[in-house]
Amino acid sequence: MKKSLLALAVLGAFAGAAQAQSSVTIYGIVDTGVVYQSKVSTGGGNTGSKFSLNSGIIQGSRIGFKGVEDLGGGLSAVFNLETGFTNDNGGLQGSDAVTSSNLFRRKSVVGLSGGFGTVLVGRQTDFADTISAYTAVADFGGLIQNSGSNLNRLQGVRTNNSISYTTANLSGFTGNLMYGFGETAGKTSAGQAFGIGGKYENGPLGLGLNYYQSKAGATPSDVSLIPNGTTVTSNVYTNAANVGSTGQKVLNVVGSYQFGPARVYANYSRVKQDLNTFGTAGFAPTSATLAVSKKADMYEVGTAYALSPSLKLLGAVQHTRADFDGASNKGKLTQISVGADYWLSKRTDLYAFLSNIRATDMVNPGVADSTGNDSSQTALAVGIRHKF
Repeated sequence: MKKSLLALAVLGAFAGAAQAQSSVTIYGIVDTGVVYQSKVSTGGGNTGSKFSLNSGIIQGSRIGFKGVEDLGGGLSAVFNLETGFTNDNGGLQGSDAVTSSNLFRRKSVVGLSGGFGTVLVGRQTDFADTISAYTAVADFGGLIQNSGSNLNRLQGVRTNNSISYTTANLSGFTGNLMYGFGETAGKTSAGQAFGIGGKYENGPLGLGLNYYQSKAGATPSDVSLIPNGTTVTSNVYTNAANVGSTGQKVLNVVGSYQFGPARVYANYSRVKQDLNTFGTAGFAPTSATLAVSKKADMYEVGTAYALSPSLKLLGAVQHTRADFDGASNKGKLTQISVGADYWLSKRTDLYAFLSNIRATDMVNPGVADSTGNDSSQTALAVGIRHKF
């Protein structure tokens, strides 16, 4: 009897040790708010005001699973599965014809991590998503995506069939390399994607740099909602006549500094779309043609001021200049946003934002989820976000 009890105790100890070395975490975000938008297109050149209940105003509502297993010798196996949903109607995020079968459309990766860094394979964002923590995306999120941060990838655009390597923290510096397989037989370059980036953190200073390039493929590989509201391929552009040709080049340079209670930041992005065909992400000119911008330069400045540990006041300005084929004037887009974010606890906050977007010589993409039909559109959003 004593031997049996001893054996059970030993087995229990081993089971407890195994459990301690492996863990799975369930996490998520539920973000919903009421949004008012002025001058929303109603068709036929007319506009009207719109009230709506929107999901994912700052951050897309999501649920995810991440885990780690200690393999010994400082090496760990890691995975992360994440799907998005629209909690205002209970639907899947991106439930269009192309992504309706993508369960873990936000992230689906597995890999190894250790003193050398981390290697991940699957569907994932490039390093622009990481350095967006130094930009207005960290404070205003999706409210500012139409003024350029969706096109320049700072909102977090995914690349399918990709492998990435991120270094360990090297005295404040972290680097990243990414490669996306085009998976096209007979033409290796078709649908390829490349990314290289890095960030440097030293006390109150944060700097980031990222470059991403994609080539046209024969079939869609990724889907994203772009500023004019059209769902199109983002990292692999379908262009049968130019398969393997460069479809998009994106450069991001960002910087942030914490002055006491105030964080100030500025950044610049350039997006070049060599193929310049409708069906690639971009801004539209005011003419009836469907051509989109072949080049766009984007500038941003902003601040987040902490009045208290719970309350932040926010402000940001984005300005974009876009070139179009056959247009002598540059399209101009300026968005000004102010707001407040109040944390009721470490996981729950209330927010209120006021934003105006103005367009000259180009289509006004609108502030939130609706395209404007005027040179100026204003939106007011009030919501709640809970993290678990």
